[in-house]
Amino acid sequence: MADQAQLHEQLLGPGSDEMRSVYVETLIQLAEADERIVLLDADLMSAHKTINFQKRFPNRGINMGVAEANMIGVSAGLSTMGKIPFPTTFACFATRRTFDQFFISGNYARQNVKLIGTDPGVSAEFNGGTHMPFEDIALTRVIPGLPILEPADEVAARNIIPRLVTHEGCTYMRIQRKAAPRIYAEGEEFPFGKGKLLRDGRDLTIVAAGSICVPESLKAAELLAGEGLSVAVIDMYSIKPVDGDLLEEYARKTGAVLTCENHQVKNGLGSAVAEELAERYPTLVVRHGVMDEFGEVGLVEYLMERYGLTAEHIAARARETLARKRKI
Repeated sequence: MADQAQLHEQLLGPGSDEMRSVYVETLIQLAEADERIVLLDADLMSAHKTINFQKRFPNRGINMGVAEANMIGVSAGLSTMGKIPFPTTFACFATRRTFDQFFISGNYARQNVKLIGTDPGVSAEFNGGTHMPFEDIALTRVIPGLPILEPADEVAARNIIPRLVTHEGCTYMRIQRKAAPRIYAEGEEFPFGKGKLLRDGRDLTIVAAGSICVPESLKAAELLAGEGLSVAVIDMYSIKPVDGDLLEEYARKTGAVLTCENHQVKNGLGSAVAEELAERYPTLVVRHGVMDEFGEVGLVEYLMERYGLTAEHIAARARETLARKRKI
């Protein structure tokens, strides 16, 4: 919406629903009208609340057990029969454990598998380093033609999920289970391949994705505004393909870009932005996120501090970026 940049401050607040509930409730609504939709889960139906889908559609909600690779193979098979399968599991398993099956049986075979990875990055919390996916975007981004989406709040999720259904071909969406800060007004649209300008600015552009980094980037921009700095914030919910036109517009306008992601800075959103701008309009791009490290156990607040994903850390990185910009 045209007035979103003006609305975001008053809209930024506690989300009313957990993202997992938004996912399941939206899929139930869609499945009421579309018998092709099938949900598969790898023994996490209580954790994901996908048990509610199974209760509503006993023949279309399937617990596959702790057998993620098999879940993808079955999903591909269902797709060949005209179904629209939504295999759902923790993002670490959705990508690391099933990569070959999703690559070959899903994407290479031109199937219609809608892979959902939950608990991305630090949102995995107490599941710890083994379950903390800082590399799921890196893995999926190399799959030819695969759209990658990461909604920042419940409004975005509700709009993106129906688009997964209507898109012909495989998709990957990463989404946290818990509630996310509310950013968008109802009715906002989220087409593939686009980003959302949440705040205008002239000195620096922050490009972020997801329910942790987008709200924290907005807070960082507010901190910097108190110092007289004008910082634009873009929600790049479509990580692949990225919105090249919007990136180029703000690279030209501000002359420097800082990316922020709940993921490794290598081969994630930051790399996608840098690659796009390197070919369109070479610009100073600084990547901020997980700096080549493994995950660990802790509350999300501790982990955000540990990996530098708080507004204060982002603001500090923005100051460093602006200092580099001045030297160019």
